Amino acid sequence: MADAAGGAVSFTIRHDDDVPPFEQLRRQVVDGVASGALAPGTRMPTVRALAVELDLAVNTVAKAYRALESDHVIETRGRAGTFIAATGDPATQEAQLAALAFADRVHHLGVDRATALALVASALDAPR
Repeated sequence: MADAAGGAVSFTIRHDDDVPPFEQLRRQVVDGVASGALAPGTRMPTVRALAVELDLAVNTVAKAYRALESDHVIETRGRAGTFIAATGDPATQEAQLAALAFADRVHHLGVDRATALALVASALDAPR
């Protein structure tokens, strides 16, 4: 899984911790969203894949995902997978989704990050 900057995001479970593993995972996802490391639209690993990666029972990861979905931190889009949800007020959510669509498009076009950011800055600075 990649973070907002395209780097790898990984979760760590301390099996000797007093905090239950599902809660450790839930907190790490919430913290990742709060810090911006997990941007809206970031695809989460499948429950099974993450369970294998973290050496957890599938039901433990599923419990964390259910709690995160209940709190609107993640959203499941059927067969498409599970993603970090857009957050904030409706205007901010719409802006996050537009930013994600723009990022997807510039990646598809092969536009580098610096050029994409310059295009956004130019568009934002243009008189309306």
